Amino acid sequence: MWTHKAWSGRVTPRGAGAQERLRFYANWCNAVEGNTTFYATPTRETVETWARQTDPDFRFVLKLPKVITHERRFVGVDEELRQFLHVVEPLGPRIQALWIQLPGTFAPTDVPTLEGLLRKLPPENRYAVEVRHPQFFSDPGELERVCERTGTEWVPFDTTAFFASPPSSDAEREAWERKPRLPRRDRALTERPVIRYLGRDDEARTVAGWQHWVEVMATWLREGRSPTFFLHTPDNVDAPALARRFHDEVRARVPGLEPLPTPEPVEPATLF
Repeated sequence: MWTHKAWSGRVTPRGAGAQERLRFYANWCNAVEGNTTFYATPTRETVETWARQTDPDFRFVLKLPKVITHERRFVGVDEELRQFLHVVEPLGPRIQALWIQLPGTFAPTDVPTLEGLLRKLPPENRYAVEVRHPQFFSDPGELERVCERTGTEWVPFDTTAFFASPPSSDAEREAWERKPRLPRRDRALTERPVIRYLGRDDEARTVAGWQHWVEVMATWLREGRSPTFFLHTPDNVDAPALARRFHDEVRARVPGLEPLPTPEPVEPATLF
């Protein structure tokens, strides 16, 4: 996400090279979704640059490649899995979780296959599962039991605020067709819950929609958990600034929470 074109000149300097964009993003937010790993496993050298651009306490939630989760559905993927784990190793403690996002066709009857994968994964990493089949939300029992047996988190993707009313922009209309429409879930299974939230183009509606999560995050922090919250909007243009605002709202309720770093200026100061 740190290469989002709309952030050039706002989050990252115009013309910033691939080996410095993440460094500037890390001045805005202390965690990032690694969505590009879903489409292709990067080289180890590329991942080493990610480590050099971030502090050890920066958090990556990296998506497993789609060849593992969507195309082969965990069958015959030992080599692909070995290669992926080798490539991301340089991130070390920065890996908040390896993210197993599953297709909408992955149903509760497929959970034993998922458990088989989770049990073969190295225990030194943390894992998180995102499911999109509606039956998981009406009957979560078996998936929760598998997650609890293997120390895996369930990643909810909260789109309830987004789907509360019809889209009003091209970006919202595109997201309306692509994003999952599922009930909101706010139960943490581990000490490191991960939440994904989709707001609207309208800032006020995005802020109104996240109030539930402000209270949930504050509660989890008081319990000693270490949650990660990812905020999206349909075009993501203002997502970093909104994420900082969300963090400030949580921090107002939990004063001991560390502030986010102060972003570096990315454009020269001007009088006009």
